[in-house]
Amino acid sequence: MTQDDASLIPTPLDALHRALGARMVGFAGYAMPVQYPAGILAEHRHCRTAAALFDVSHMGQALLHGAGADAALERLVPGDMLGLRPGRQRYTLLMHEAGGILDDIMVSRLEDGRLFLVLNASRKAADLAHIGAALPADVRLEPLPERALLAVQGPAAATVMARLAPAVAALGFMAVAEASIAGTACLISRSGYTGEDGFELSIPAEAAGRVARALLDQPELAPAGLGARDSLRLEAGLCLYGADIDETTNPVEAGLTWVLGKRRRMAWDFPGAPAVRAALEDGPARRRVGLRPDGRAPARAGTAIIGRGGETVGEVTSGGFSPTLNVPIAMGYVRADQAADGTALALRVRGADLPARIAPLPFVPHRYVR
Repeated sequence: MTQDDASLIPTPLDALHRALGARMVGFAGYAMPVQYPAGILAEHRHCRTAAALFDVSHMGQALLHGAGADAALERLVPGDMLGLRPGRQRYTLLMHEAGGILDDIMVSRLEDGRLFLVLNASRKAADLAHIGAALPADVRLEPLPERALLAVQGPAAATVMARLAPAVAALGFMAVAEASIAGTACLISRSGYTGEDGFELSIPAEAAGRVARALLDQPELAPAGLGARDSLRLEAGLCLYGADIDETTNPVEAGLTWVLGKRRRMAWDFPGAPAVRAALEDGPARRRVGLRPDGRAPARAGTAIIGRGGETVGEVTSGGFSPTLNVPIAMGYVRADQAADGTALALRVRGADLPARIAPLPFVPHRYVR
């Protein structure tokens, strides 16, 4: 592991991971499976062609209670929380007053009106403190540390779910509902982080092993670890907090303007609104782009992006090898005048400037069920 074993928090599926032969690593303070014996490439390809099960129990989960929960949360994000209907989920951003991103989060409105939040593992403590400090007296934040979170991802995900929870398999993209699997009440959304169709399941920790084994009993499904999760999200052009977005990132330069609710863009009443509005009206100084290096050498995070005049025009934030395309791919930020698709650039890898070009995102088309 990359951290001291004794300091790592096990997820509720720790025993199952080890029984399946997972290689465990430290990630955001948790002991997590990076891969299983089949290997990252096989896990990645199985997700693209069938279905994969990911343990994402390191993520933060919480509930917001109270009639004013949506209005309270809306004061912290640029999304339309008041307009979020029961049984629907929305991606949004926690932002600070200078226009930077504190975290990207998922928000669901349950049928009883409560808001269910999923937060990034590395940010959940800070997020909970930030949200909690902004709440009025009649709104209560309830962290849910005793819940696991599983993701079933891939073109066969609905087939798997149809056997275990038929009603859930009929959900539309970004819908959420409660259902029973293996005798356990689960909160299930049709969403994920791979670009594939899929579902995320919030489960009581004590039942996580039973639910996971019921899922893995399905012939289409195989376990997958953090390695495949990262290569899948990179192919899908999805941001990783702490790499592609952080507190210094304006949503406009990150290509996330679609998260701005229409009503919010008229009122400009969210944290960082002046900076976001200025970036929309004047154009950002830099933009997040896809990069396709020539040859076979991958460019990792931190690699300098070099313009045609030899000057540094940006930096890679995520990079690796695409098992689906069988080529290296990367994302990063470049000066806005260098961001057009097809622009020829170079990536400075181990002292050598390797040819590359700006490529449209995503690298692999999304296959969400609309």
